[in-house]
Amino acid sequence: MGLDMYAYATDELPARPVDFTIDENAELHYWRKHPNLHGWMEELYYEKGGTAESFNCVNVRLTVEDLDRLEADIKDGDLPSTSGFFFGASDGTETEGDLQFVAKARQAIAEGKVVYYSSWW
Repeated sequence: MGLDMYAYATDELPARPVDFTIDENAELHYWRKHPNLHGWMEELYYEKGGTAESFNCVNVRLTVEDLDRLEADIKDGDLPSTSGFFFGASDGTETEGDLQFVAKARQAIAEGKVVYYSSWW
């Protein structure tokens, strides 16, 4: 048990930027126990109008603008310190993988895909 985090790419355009379901998707990236990135995504989820009481098993769409902000925050070390039961700890070694994700997500969007984040803990 623990924090499993996923980014997906899909051809389906969700009706909303949060709290949607998608039937077809392809895993774009996976993280295990990287709570600070999860905290960043949680903040984005609520900014976009998310209403879930717990940021768990919900989806949030990522735009190019979101990826620009995320990349800047990764490079500046500004992911929010986040903790939770079974979340583990972010230790800074995730930076290269996070930036690889941003590049893959940008490429997927350039190819006409929709990219979104989801997690399960």
